[in-house]
Amino acid sequence: MDDVFRALADPSRRRLLDRLNARNGQSLRELCAGLDMSRQSVSKHLAVLEAAGLVTTIRRGREKLHHLDAAPINAVADRWIGRYHRERARALADLRTALERQPMESPTFVYTTYVRTTPERLWQALTEPAFTRRYWGGVTLVSDWRAGSPLLWQDTPDDEPRDLGQRVLVAEPYRRLAYTWHGFQPEHAAHFGWSDEELAARLGERRSTVTFDLVPQGGTVRLTVIHDDFSPDSEMYRAISGQLDGSGGWPELLASLKSLLETGEPLPEPVAAG
Repeated sequence: MDDVFRALADPSRRRLLDRLNARNGQSLRELCAGLDMSRQSVSKHLAVLEAAGLVTTIRRGREKLHHLDAAPINAVADRWIGRYHRERARALADLRTALERQPMESPTFVYTTYVRTTPERLWQALTEPAFTRRYWGGVTLVSDWRAGSPLLWQDTPDDEPRDLGQRVLVAEPYRRLAYTWHGFQPEHAAHFGWSDEELAARLGERRSTVTFDLVPQGGTVRLTVIHDDFSPDSEMYRAISGQLDGSGGWPELLASLKSLLETGEPLPEPVAAG
């Protein structure tokens, strides 16, 4: 946490985080635009933020895109805001956000974790039914993992796999996996307590995309999950990021994946994203 506090102490670095929070996935050129700082200064600030785990970079062609990773900030909040004050602080923050909110662009979820494993083993965990069943809360992902192939969901071993419209987009073993995400289903309405009208509104959201980038680093693998291309003000975005009551989202699911690979057991109560 010391690195996080040091990184947040500088107003210029906080400004860069604000800009990424407003629009994630910006290049260095985009982040420099409109700032009274040299390109070199911005690069140095970004390096500090990346070292603290607050920013993650992903290569897209010749550009390096910067993404906000809010997990360290959430950890600080969990550590320093008491359990009885957290909801009060969150309510005040939500009120301020509601009052200040501008029309929202398509949000992007980025999460980076380091897993003590190999790229080969992590790839197995992402693609093989025997693995996915254990940390996806009993759900089995079924696919031949070729670009263009369907990705099916099997809720229990006795059920027929369901086609929810998901398709594999990229499958580069041990390096990158990407697929389209499913839309909301009728069972989501029961789970989240939505009315028929609320479900109907959410069925109109466009399909998003999730990408897994695997980068070996010594005895670990840096796993970065990027979930993007949501509709503006997306309810699915709130679900996969764990902002809806009853949804652990990607943070909880990835923690369970990490636990499975490092200890042999998933978290006691894994929750599937979305």
